[in-house]
Amino acid sequence: MKKIIVGMGTCGLSAGAQPVFDRLKNLSDSYPDRCELSITGCIGMCFREPLVEIRDEKGRTIYGDVSAESAEEIFNEHVLNGRRIEDERVIYGVDTEGDTFGSEAYFLNLQERIVLRNCGTINPESISDYEEAGGYGGLKKALTDMSSEEIIQTMKDSGLRGRGGAGFPTGLKWSFAASNQGDTKYVVCNADEGDPGAFMDRSVLEGDPHAVLEGMIICGKAIGASFGYIYCRAEYPLAIARLEKAIAAARDKGYLGENIMGSGVNFDLKIKQGAGAFVCGEETALFASIEGERGMPRIRPPFPAEKGLWQKPTNNNNVETFANVPWIISNGASAYSSIGTEKSPGTKVFALAGKVVNGGLAEVPMGTTIEHLVFDIGGGIKNNGVFKAVQMGGPSGGCIPSSLKHTPVDFESIPATGAIMGSGGMVVMDQGTCMVEIARFFLNFTQSESCGKCTFCRIGTLRMLEILERITKGEGTPGDIPKLEKLSIQIKEASLCGLGQTAPNPVQTTLRYYLDEYKEHIENKKCPAGECEALVEFYIIPDKCVGCTLCARNCPVDAITGKAREVHTIDQDKCVKCGKCITSCNFNAVVKR
Repeated sequence: MKKIIVGMGTCGLSAGAQPVFDRLKNLSDSYPDRCELSITGCIGMCFREPLVEIRDEKGRTIYGDVSAESAEEIFNEHVLNGRRIEDERVIYGVDTEGDTFGSEAYFLNLQERIVLRNCGTINPESISDYEEAGGYGGLKKALTDMSSEEIIQTMKDSGLRGRGGAGFPTGLKWSFAASNQGDTKYVVCNADEGDPGAFMDRSVLEGDPHAVLEGMIICGKAIGASFGYIYCRAEYPLAIARLEKAIAAARDKGYLGENIMGSGVNFDLKIKQGAGAFVCGEETALFASIEGERGMPRIRPPFPAEKGLWQKPTNNNNVETFANVPWIISNGASAYSSIGTEKSPGTKVFALAGKVVNGGLAEVPMGTTIEHLVFDIGGGIKNNGVFKAVQMGGPSGGCIPSSLKHTPVDFESIPATGAIMGSGGMVVMDQGTCMVEIARFFLNFTQSESCGKCTFCRIGTLRMLEILERITKGEGTPGDIPKLEKLSIQIKEASLCGLGQTAPNPVQTTLRYYLDEYKEHIENKKCPAGECEALVEFYIIPDKCVGCTLCARNCPVDAITGKAREVHTIDQDKCVKCGKCITSCNFNAVVKR
C-alpha cells in the first residue's frame, strides 16, 4: 500500500497543487487496494512547488515542479510499477537506511527542525497523524507529571526567547502572568503576521496547527488561564480553516474543554480574525482589537501580565514560540538549550524571499550566519547576481550589507548591525536593488499603517517619507540627510509603541551602510542600481540594434521611432519607462542608464 501526499499549503496551491491533487484523486480512486491519497502543509521547499511525495517500502520520495500531466506519469511509474523516476524532479528522499537523496536534499539536510518538525510530513487536518508523530505527548506530561511551577521552570531552563521579534525570555514572561492574581486569565497567540516577505507563522498554522494549540494549553496550565484566543489575520483563510478543524478535533478528543484528560484543568479557545492592521501586531493594540475596539496601543505599565485582555492577567506569545513548547516539555529543557548559542538557545525559522534562488522556509540553530542561510541553504542569488544586502525584521528591521554576511543570526549580533531579528522575514537583495528606494518602500508601509495616536509616528514618518520620495525623484537636497537622521532619532524616542519606535530602522541602516547611494541620488541625480524611474533613461545601443521594429511596436506611448532595418531611437520626453522595450528586444539592444 503506497501513500501519495500532495503539498497543499498556500504556496503549493498558488503554484497549481489543486489540479495535481484532482488528477491523482481520479487515478488513485481506481486502485483503492494499492494506494492512499493524502495532503500535507508546506515542507519549506516553496521554490519547487507543487510537490508530490510517494511513501512505499523503499522510503520517501518527493517530486518537485509537478503538473497534472507529470503527476499521472509519476502515478503510473512509481505507484503502479514501483519504479522511481530518476531525474531532477526528485528533489528529496529518504531510503530505508535513513540516507537522503535528491537534487535539493541539501536544503533540508542543512536544517534542524523543531518548529517545522511536522510541517510537510503529516496531514494537518488529521489529529491522529499528529498524535502518531508524538503530538499531545507534551501536554499529557505537563498535565499529569508536572506542576505549574515545574512547567515554568522548564521553560526558563530551556532559554526559549519570544520568536515574535523582541526575544523576551518566555519562561520569565509566563512567571509574571502566573504570579498575578485574577478570577480570569487569558492566553493569547499572536498570529497577525504582517511583515512583507514573512510567511513563517502562516506555514506553521497550515502545516501543524495542533502544535500551536498544544503549546497554548500547556501555557494555560502554567499561568492558571482557562481561555485563549488565536488572533489571526483574515488574509490567512487556509490557516484559519485548518485551525478551526484542529480546535474541533481537539475538543472531540478531550484536549480542549473542561477537566482535560481528568487533570482538573479547564482550557478552551477561539479564533479572532484580524482585519490586517500592522499595528495590531503590537500586543496592547491586538488586545483592543479582540475587545472590539479600534486597534491602538495602550500606555505601559501596567503590562499585560497584570492587566491585559479585558484588564485581566494575560500572556501573549506568537505562533512560533508556542510551537516550540510541546517539544521542550517532551524532550526536556537541556535538549533545547544545547542547540543554538548560550544567550540565544534553540532554533529559528526564517522565510527566505527576494533575490534568493531557494525561496522558502528554513529552520536553523541560532547563531547560524547570514551567509550560510543565503548561500548554502538558499542556493545563492538568482541569475548569478551579486549579493548586496538582506532586509531582516520587516518594516521594523533594517538592511544588513553583504560585508556583514558572516554575522551570526541571534538576539545579540543582529541588533548590533542596526537591524532586528523580527519574526524571521529575510528579504535578499542583489545589485539591482536601490537602497534608497527600499528605505522609501518600508517607510511608506509603516507610515500608512500608523494608527495615528502618536504625533511623532503619525507626522514624523510622513515627513521622512516625503524626503525619501523627493530623493528618489531626483529632487533631493544636501540638507535632506541631516533631516532624516534627526527625525529618525526623534521618532524612535517619542513614539508610544514598537511600530513608531522601529519605523526609522530601514532608513537608519541604509544611511549607515549605503550613504554613497543617497549622495549619488542627491548630488548627481542618478540611481546607481537603475531602479528609481525618475533617474533612469532607456537607451538603444546603435551597434546592437538591427531595426527589427519589435520595440517600437510594443511601446505603449509611441516613444520609439525608426524604419525597418535601421537603428531606432527613444524620445525621452515621451518615454514612460515601462520597460516594454527591454523585454521585447531579442538582441539586448535596449538598456537602462
